[in-house]
Amino acid sequence: MDIKYKGTSKRLKIGISQGDINGISYEVIIKSLMDNRLFDLFTPILYGSSKIVAYHRKALNISNFSMNNIKSPIDANHKRANIINCLDDNIRVELGKSTQMAGEASYKSLEKVIEDIKAGEIDILVTGPINKNNIQLKGFNFPGHTEYLRSKFEVDEVLMLMVSENLKVGVVTGHIPLKDVAEAITKEAILNKLRILNKSLIEDFAITNPKIAVLGLNPHAGDNGLIGQEEKEVIQPAIEEARDEKIMALGPYPADGLFGSDDYAKFDAVLAMYHDQGLAPFKSLVFSKGVNFTAGLPVVRTSPAHGTAYDIAGKNKATPESFRQALYLGVDVYNNRLKHKEMVKNQMKKQN
Repeated sequence: MDIKYKGTSKRLKIGISQGDINGISYEVIIKSLMDNRLFDLFTPILYGSSKIVAYHRKALNISNFSMNNIKSPIDANHKRANIINCLDDNIRVELGKSTQMAGEASYKSLEKVIEDIKAGEIDILVTGPINKNNIQLKGFNFPGHTEYLRSKFEVDEVLMLMVSENLKVGVVTGHIPLKDVAEAITKEAILNKLRILNKSLIEDFAITNPKIAVLGLNPHAGDNGLIGQEEKEVIQPAIEEARDEKIMALGPYPADGLFGSDDYAKFDAVLAMYHDQGLAPFKSLVFSKGVNFTAGLPVVRTSPAHGTAYDIAGKNKATPESFRQALYLGVDVYNNRLKHKEMVKNQMKKQN
């Protein structure tokens, strides 16, 4: 599917960072790209190693798959899966193990694909799962992709947003220790995330007048102050200020009640206070089809909702569904952003 914008026809290119070579990243990438129908939607370009592709193909007993070797995105074949080799031939795969070599390989892949997306040679970024420990190198001193991308694209704030067809969950605090969460939950922090979430729902997901459920921090959302004051002193004031800004935020709601009663389905998105409060129910409900999306970036970035899964690496047990959905979502968000820009442009013309 060609994307037409500003009078030109554009074939979307998705740059894929390889993730951890010892986990299931290559398995889900290969299995996803074996479906030739994807090439009608976009041109995939993997930043990794042909040697590692061959290793995983052999481990998975996959014979009917190959990749087109290119040096630059401009050389990509639109009818095939492409690969840019950004690792040397000394790279070694050790399935199911966390190694320094795997961390270095993850970082090199990320750096190269971001270089190309900044240069306008790639349209969408889809990241394979990394090991957050072995990638801690010079140049990568972050608890995860989200924080790293915020730094690379020099934006003040981003939002980790877990996405499925019927459920979207964002978090105020991301990869921080649980003991630090309460201190990090401030009115301004909640407001910043609500602003990003509301903007993303409108521009990235084409939702008109989105409705957002805001969770409490304490059990039972504080029980009117009986189990904590954060709901009354911090979260509720943030919600009220957001409403003054025409953001339809409601709450605070008890997390267990909202997810347990299916009341989340009445909202376009849920804003959780901390990582596991939002991601645990999300993954319980839609894990295999969930996607991690970074809202607030100037580029479109998605990722599968799972990790490296060392325990099943090379055993042909990994499902590619989450990674496949990450590819689809990247295309959808890119298209929605174009449509929104065009709509705003037309509105300005009418006003003038």
